This record gives sequence, structure tokens and C-alpha cells, in this order.
Amino acid sequence: MKKAKIYKPSKSAMQSGLKKFDKWIIEFITNKPGINPLMGWESSDDTYSELILEFSSKELAVDYANKNNIEYEIIEPKIRKITKKSYSDNFTD
Repeated sequence: MKKAKIYKPSKSAMQSGLKKFDKWIIEFITNKPGINPLMGWESSDDTYSELILEFSSKELAVDYANKNNIEYEIIEPKIRKITKKSYSDNFTD
């Protein structure tokens, strides 16, 4: 069976909220992406590379992978460090 990675997506710098980032994702890893000879784009004949599965928790994603004999790698999310600052901190040393 294919190998997959299980991760929780992080928000981009252009997003301020965290609403859509409470899901865990299973994404299959493609071994051989190739170049399409007609258009020159990167492509693959592996349709698993287009499949992304969403789960509400890490445990559900791991259970699904175990039930379907999918080799997986878990990528733990990095914890955001939030430092509270006051507007007046911009003017004092």
C-alpha cells in the first residue's frame, strides 16, 4: 500500500483566523512525479497524489490508516508562541 503523512495544516501568513485548521489530514506521498511532455507541467500517473482525507482528530486518522493498511508518518503541529504586546511598547525601550 502507499505511504501517507498525517498532519494538521498550518495557516498561511495571509490568514488571521484558525477556523479551518482544526482538522487532521491524510495525504498520500507520490514517489515519482514527472514532467508532462505536452505542457511541461509536473504531473503523475499516481491518482493517490490527488486524494486528501480530512478527520476531526488525530486518533481517527490513525485508526483509518491502520484499518486500511496504510503506512503513515505523523507530523505533529508546532505550537504558536504568542507574546502579548501593548501599543506603548513600540515607543519605549
